[in-house]
Amino acid sequence: MEYNTQREKLKITDYGRNVCKLIEYAKTIKDRDKRNIVAKIIINVMSQVNPTAKDNENYEEKLWDHLMIMSNYELDVDCPYAISKEATVNFTPQPIKNQQSRIRYRHYGKFLENMVNKAKQLPDGEEKEYLTELIAHNMKLFYLTWNRDTVNDELIFEQFSELTNNELKLKEDFAFLQTKDYLSGVKAAPLVTPNSSPSKKKKNNAAKNNGKKNKRSQNKKKNGK
Repeated sequence: MEYNTQREKLKITDYGRNVCKLIEYAKTIKDRDKRNIVAKIIINVMSQVNPTAKDNENYEEKLWDHLMIMSNYELDVDCPYAISKEATVNFTPQPIKNQQSRIRYRHYGKFLENMVNKAKQLPDGEEKEYLTELIAHNMKLFYLTWNRDTVNDELIFEQFSELTNNELKLKEDFAFLQTKDYLSGVKAAPLVTPNSSPSKKKKNNAAKNNGKKNKRSQNKKKNGK
């Protein structure tokens, strides 16, 4: 078995060893016309193996430069560009952008911050109060998934104020549930997405109740007949 560590080091690793083998084969072709055809085929393969090269200016010229570099400038073909032995390989990787925005409290997550932003945009009323209390309950629920040994409600209240910049207010009689209730799955309100609201749920429930009432009235009429 032949290992890569035992093989000749590649001058440009981005195109792989098979492309280098094609170049070595092309160097053995005596007929110049055939050699030119094979060289163009290799350029086409190189563009497919390393498609990111197309994002650069004059990418075809760079492909021919790389072809000559990998052949040690020993491949005698009719290159459409002026080849200089001073050409260099410069693959500078693009920095990867951090997809995560800054989260003040990681154990609460970005989703809860989105809920806070949604609640801030709502006008004062029942829906805003509902979502504000839901945020507080979920803060304790999320806190418990991070630390179940010690839970300080006062600390969560402080973090709630910091997280909302004191723009959301809880009712004076608001109180967290017992820790055991959160752990057993009993919550003051179901976990919802920032786009949902209790008013929508109430409309849906009202529609269902009206449907039930209509069916009952219809049944009564039938029985009366």
